[in-house]
Amino acid sequence: AALRDVAEATRIQAETARHQAVAAHALPHLREVEAAAAAALVRVRRALEDLEAEDRRNRQRTDELVRRMAELDADLAREAGLASDAEASVNRFSEEEARLTAEGAGSVEARAEALKQQGLAETALAAAEAAQSRAQSALADITARRSAFERAHRDAADRAARHRLEREGLERSLLALDANTGVGTAIDALRDTVTAAEADLRDADASSGAARMAAAAAREAEQKARVPQSEADRTAQRLETEVRTLQKLLSGSSSDLWPPVLDQLAVQKGYETALGAALGDDLDASSNPSAPAHWRDMGEHASDPPLPGDAEPLQGKVRAPAAMLRRLRQIGVVARSDGPRLMAQLKVGQRLVSKEGDLWRWDGFAAAAEAPTPAARRLAEKNRLGDLEREAQIARENAEAAREAFEAAQGKVRQAVQAETLAIDVARDLRRKLDQSRELLAAAERKIADMASRRASLVEGAGRLAASEAEAGVARRQAEEGLASLAPSPELEAALAHAGAHVAQCRAVAVQARAAVQTLEREDALRRERLGLVASEIARWRERVARSHEARAEAANRRQAAEAEAAVLADAPDTFLVRRRELVALTGEAEAGRKAAADDLARAETHHAEADKAARLALDALSGLREARAASEARVEAARARLDDVTRAITDNLDTTPSGLFALAGIDAGDMLPPATETERRLLALKSDRERLGAVNLRAEDELTDIEAKRDALVKERDDLTEAIRRLRQAIGSLNREGRERLLAAFEIVNGHFKRLFGVLFGGGEAELTLVDSDDPLEAGLEILARPPGKKPQTMTLLSGGEQALTATALIFAVFLTNPAPICVLDEVDAPLDDANVERYCDLLRDMTQQTETRFVVITHNPITMARMDRLFGVTMAERGVSQLVSVDLDTAEQIREAV
Repeated sequence: AALRDVAEATRIQAETARHQAVAAHALPHLREVEAAAAAALVRVRRALEDLEAEDRRNRQRTDELVRRMAELDADLAREAGLASDAEASVNRFSEEEARLTAEGAGSVEARAEALKQQGLAETALAAAEAAQSRAQSALADITARRSAFERAHRDAADRAARHRLEREGLERSLLALDANTGVGTAIDALRDTVTAAEADLRDADASSGAARMAAAAAREAEQKARVPQSEADRTAQRLETEVRTLQKLLSGSSSDLWPPVLDQLAVQKGYETALGAALGDDLDASSNPSAPAHWRDMGEHASDPPLPGDAEPLQGKVRAPAAMLRRLRQIGVVARSDGPRLMAQLKVGQRLVSKEGDLWRWDGFAAAAEAPTPAARRLAEKNRLGDLEREAQIARENAEAAREAFEAAQGKVRQAVQAETLAIDVARDLRRKLDQSRELLAAAERKIADMASRRASLVEGAGRLAASEAEAGVARRQAEEGLASLAPSPELEAALAHAGAHVAQCRAVAVQARAAVQTLEREDALRRERLGLVASEIARWRERVARSHEARAEAANRRQAAEAEAAVLADAPDTFLVRRRELVALTGEAEAGRKAAADDLARAETHHAEADKAARLALDALSGLREARAASEARVEAARARLDDVTRAITDNLDTTPSGLFALAGIDAGDMLPPATETERRLLALKSDRERLGAVNLRAEDELTDIEAKRDALVKERDDLTEAIRRLRQAIGSLNREGRERLLAAFEIVNGHFKRLFGVLFGGGEAELTLVDSDDPLEAGLEILARPPGKKPQTMTLLSGGEQALTATALIFAVFLTNPAPICVLDEVDAPLDDANVERYCDLLRDMTQQTETRFVVITHNPITMARMDRLFGVTMAERGVSQLVSVDLDTAEQIREAV
């Protein structure tokens, strides 16, 4: 029945497929017809839309032309008004120009008359002023002579009194200077003191030079000892790191419950690969009898066969537990070339290996040498660990010896530096005493020279004042005689008053004449300036009239063009109307054609859809029938397979046949079976118990092996990273430790120099460098505490500008004394210092040049500093724009001056 239903459904499906193909064949042609009709309708509608758009543009352009013509009419009217205003302005300025020209012609005669009156007034004023000058000169001559005699008399009296007082004071000073005769007695003693101080200073300089050379030699020895010590430390650390790494790797299984026997083996070098190839995975077994896989001590057996040929037992190369000795005695070590030959002579349980890892067994199995096994590598690492431990011990002893040598060199450097510092301090103290003695001697010599020169000048001054006093007396008497010979003159005073009144009257007339001339000249200048302005205005307004005519002509031309374009656009609506009607008719025809094509296409698509639906229904029915037949066949086949499986399961598990189950269950063939529900419930309970146990993972062992390999790789990487971090931290700690030691040593030296130089520059006081903000010298900050003479201790920021400069100079020179540089540039260091501090600053520079080999280049404008230098360099400009470098050797200049 199922087969007949499938055949009928197949026939129906074929018929519907034929109808479907016919309907599908007609669809493409109908779609093309409908698309062509739609395209024609679109073209007609687009042409109609273009026509409408062009009509709108024409209407907009017409409106725009109307507005444009109105604007042009307004422009024509405006330009006409502007042209009229410009012509009126031209006429107005022309009239003004004619008026100003006429006024200029009339002003020439008035100006000539004013110039004539001015000349007459100036002549009269000159004659009056000459008369006044003559009278005034006569009177002034008499007055000046009287004033000169009076002033000479007064000056002579004052000068005589002042000279007398000065002469008396000089005489008293000369008496006091003659009484002071005890200064010259101390000069000889001062000269002896200076000679002794110079000898002591030469000895101290020699001692400081020797100490400096010893310190340099000690530093050089320290630098030479530093390199071997660092290299020995690095070698020891590297070997110790490798030892610890191998110890960690080899002690990885120490926490296992049953450690492998591999950890208890000790093999000679070169036989690791042979032992790994001979025993392989057996080395992972434990020697503990309670382990699941273990080695058991079986003792010696006389029945054990000897090894063939000259094979050497592996037992002699390995130190192993007693449980493995029997196995090791049955393993022979042979050359690789002898193995195949001796393989046939092996007894049961015996095997041969080569040092390279080849294996030959008694049962015929042979394996060529490959990469070393993990066990062989582990054994090799154990042997290598012993060698590394011995090398690390030797390297550590060498490192300790190098460290002791380096520390001894450092101690010598410290001793040499202390000796150098002490010698420098002694030399500096002696140099200070020598300078003080020299200053006292120079002061005494200057004092004696000053006294001699002063006495000579006092004697000379007293004589000069006596002569000046006598000259003043003579001048006073002459002035008294001159005043007696001169008397006042009333006639000259009356004549001078009359001449002054006449001069004032003439000056007023002359001023009026000059004012009239200046007024006429100013009016003439203003008239000429106005004529120039009027001419420029006339030209400008005439130009504006011409521009107005040009603008009116251009506007008229644009209006004519607009009128012509508007006339053309006025005929466009009729043309558009005719074209629109044609397009409307074509649109109707195109819509009718597209509608008919669309109707035909819709009917064809409906017919095609119906054929598709019928074909789908027939295909669904056929598929259902086929599925039903296949399901029936599957059920039958499944029942048969299930029966075979049940029969096979009964046979395999119960060792009987289905008919024999009744006998096993104690049920007769005719009896009733147990209820199916109870049997099913019991079966479900048993299955549930089995599922709770979980499924059997057949790949568990492989997965465990992969996971353990990944774990071991991660543990190894972790250990490597941990070791690298430890080594890096150890290296950083070593660098920090050495850095702290060197920093503290350098800090102490610099601080000592700074304290000493601060006292030198300030002439007393105290100062020190301190580390602040942290106990670690590498992270601490630096603070300068200073106490100038007479002040409280305070930080450097609270000092004045000059004090800060001196403190900074002391710190710079302290660093230079610690590690002198070949050259030092000091740029305007003495700028904020006064003269006394500049002297100290120069003394310190001189000491630094003597104590070190540093050359100081000083940039300064201070004359005191320049006078203390060895050589001066400057730039001069002998001619404008031409610079020239000039240098002066002051020592050579002093020698030349002394020679001259």
